[in-house]
Amino acid sequence: MADLVAPGAFLSPLVIQDAVKRALDEDLGRAGDVTSSATLPEGISAKAKLVARKAGTIAGLPCAARAFRSLAPNIKFEAKARDGDAVKANTTLATIEGPAIAILSSERVALNFLGHLSGIATLTAAYAAKIAHTKAKITDTRKTTPGLRALEKYAVRCGGGVNHRFGLDDAVLIKDNHIAVAGGVGQALDAARGAVGHLVKVEIEVDNLDQLKDVLANGKADVVLLDNMDPAKLREAVALCKGRIVTEASGGVTLETVAAIAETGVDVISSGALTHSAPSLDVALDIEI
Repeated sequence: MADLVAPGAFLSPLVIQDAVKRALDEDLGRAGDVTSSATLPEGISAKAKLVARKAGTIAGLPCAARAFRSLAPNIKFEAKARDGDAVKANTTLATIEGPAIAILSSERVALNFLGHLSGIATLTAAYAAKIAHTKAKITDTRKTTPGLRALEKYAVRCGGGVNHRFGLDDAVLIKDNHIAVAGGVGQALDAARGAVGHLVKVEIEVDNLDQLKDVLANGKADVVLLDNMDPAKLREAVALCKGRIVTEASGGVTLETVAAIAETGVDVISSGALTHSAPSLDVALDIEI
């Protein structure tokens, strides 16, 4: 399935396998697809195609292929597109041929993954297009569907975005509550840098320019998160940083505001909406017997 993955991206086959298995177990339950088993003759074959009813950016084809092949390994799944492709409405994404019961029993799981992940990729692509004239990158957050984070973050990459940390264990992000408990910006940064290894990045959130000045004076942060600042304040913050530290803007990010935020000179713009509010792309399975 490597040929279905977006160019330049990585999606672990184990992640696909685990997510699809959980979804099929949930849908088939204890008795399987009683409708298809009751109405279709055993052994009958069918042909079908996956169609994007609306224009969008595709993500999730490896999951769809795995769903069909999980119930019938001999199913023929021929991709007509690849994750990361921008397609027009009514584009055929793949053709499927094999046991009819297996195709219909795995249809909903395949479409759920493909529609949901393509929706994330499509929304991300819209954000990326708004800021293409700047140096800024659009990135996701940890506001993901429980159990689907790796897939949803992969979909962000399919749409032209970049990934923030995957979990609490792969980078330090000192938020306002950490600062409050630690006793201040300097104390939090000193403690964090003293506790983690040299390969671990340290980011800290600030709400105002005074806090930012404390961060810069301390010198132990790799990234500063400028939280809920308007474009004017962001410009001041970027000017203060003078390229010495990576700047990330967050809060109040919408398709209407993202360009103005990017034009302030920030390096990264993070938005939870990419994963928690993306509408599913309309994708359907059409049977062609």
